[in-house]
Amino acid sequence: MSSLSQIIIFLVLGLIGMWFGWTLAMRKRMRGQKKSSGLEAADIARKEKKEKAKERILEFVRTNKRVTNNDVEKLLGVSDATATNYFQELEEEGRLEQKGETGRNVYYTPK
Repeated sequence: MSSLSQIIIFLVLGLIGMWFGWTLAMRKRMRGQKKSSGLEAADIARKEKKEKAKERILEFVRTNKRVTNNDVEKLLGVSDATATNYFQELEEEGRLEQKGETGRNVYYTPK
């Protein structure tokens, strides 16, 4: 085999290898984007669920004039920590006002 034909064979094999590598890289990239968009959808759903829960709390406060952590736990079926987090966010947003300092003396009213 002449050296020219060997060069041509190596060039063709090199091009095939480059094409194969590029194809694999694109497939991997597309899989990553699909996972990413799935995570984004889950994050959006979680945020929507949280906003609905906070709206239910505000509705409850409007009708009852005051609400405690235990009320929210029962209303939403959530843990003590989750109820506390909802109250902190609603207070930071300026939608509720905390009355009392600690324990059973704490309740929230509309602002």
